[in-house]
Amino acid sequence: MVQITTTNASFIFEIMGWHKLWSLKSKLIIPRENVVKAYQDESEITFWKGLRMPGTEIPGLLAAGTFYKNGRNFWDVSNKKNALIITLREHYYKKLIIEVQNPQLALQLLNNL
Repeated sequence: MVQITTTNASFIFEIMGWHKLWSLKSKLIIPRENVVKAYQDESEITFWKGLRMPGTEIPGLLAAGTFYKNGRNFWDVSNKKNALIITLREHYYKKLIIEVQNPQLALQLLNNL
């Protein structure tokens, strides 16, 4: 699970609990101007997430870390009903696919640029 906070210049995505170990990251700081949009689409959260480098995947249970599929993407999802897809520009990652506690609140925060 990921907790999102904001500053004037950036969004801070803090990976919570054991997910830090599984994803091999503790936080991502993304400048506001790099966030294109955030949305939910369960059909994009497929079985094949791409080549895992580095990270953890237990099919059907957990995907956490960096995966290569149509670019470099960061995943931290165990419940796709609470997952968001965040499209980025001019950043190390092309997309963030993350699970949050309250998707609607997170969408408002991210899309209210």
